[in-house]
Amino acid sequence: MSLFSQLLGFVAIFMFISCILYVLFGQLTVRKLRKNQKTKDALGLEYASGWDIINVAQALALPKSWSRVLENSPLSFMHANSELIFKYTNRFDRVLGFVFYWLFISSTLTCLLLILLNYFELFN
Repeated sequence: MSLFSQLLGFVAIFMFISCILYVLFGQLTVRKLRKNQKTKDALGLEYASGWDIINVAQALALPKSWSRVLENSPLSFMHANSELIFKYTNRFDRVLGFVFYWLFISSTLTCLLLILLNYFELFN
């Protein structure tokens, strides 16, 4: 088995874990926020079904200064309102969102990087 296959398999395990966390975070946290009248319209633009789960996780995972920049930009309607999200979530929700978001982003970027490196034949 080549080094590329081993690394890609390792990344695939983390992608699978992030998929499980995606479902858990959506069912435990975002579902609660969707039912709340105050937070229902503060979850950001939903490009596709379930995209608000990623918006909420991003609002919980990014530093507050970055969230403020996103919320004050002309495209602020696309992002979740981090202040409201923090107000209506508990510590478990925040930790779950943080872990899910960064595992999702890092495994996706690592997979893309591996594919790019393999394209340029750095594993041969």
